[in-house]
Amino acid sequence: MAHLPYCSYPGFGETKREEQWYNQAVHVGDYIEIASQGGWDPETSKIPIDLNEEIDQAFAKVDYTLKHAGGNGWSPVYKIILYLTAVGELSVVAVIRNLKMWLPDHRPILTCIAVNQLGLPGCE
Repeated sequence: MAHLPYCSYPGFGETKREEQWYNQAVHVGDYIEIASQGGWDPETSKIPIDLNEEIDQAFAKVDYTLKHAGGNGWSPVYKIILYLTAVGELSVVAVIRNLKMWLPDHRPILTCIAVNQLGLPGCE
C-alpha cells in the first residue's frame, strides 16, 4: 500500500523508520492509524524510570504523533488498544488520569492487554 501517505516524527520516529523499516502514522481515508507509542522521549528515546511519568509520556506521544500526522490530537479518538507489562493499581490510576485529561469530552472504547514484554526494552 505504497500509495498511502505515511509519516514519522523527528528523532525516534525517523530513526525507527530507517533502522526498523516502519513509520509512526498513516492516513487511511479520513482516518489516521498510528504505531504503538510507548513512554520514550521522542527526541532522546529515554524512558522514564517512574511508571507514572512513562504512562504520561506515552499519552503525550499519541497526541504528538496524531498532530504530526496532521490530525487533531486525542479529540477524535474513539478506540484505544493499550498494552501494559505492569497492570496494577498504579498503572490503572495513571491511565484513567490521562484518559480524563486527554479526552475530557468523551469516553472512547478501550481494550487493555497484559503482556510479558513490549518491543522496546525498558518500556512497561
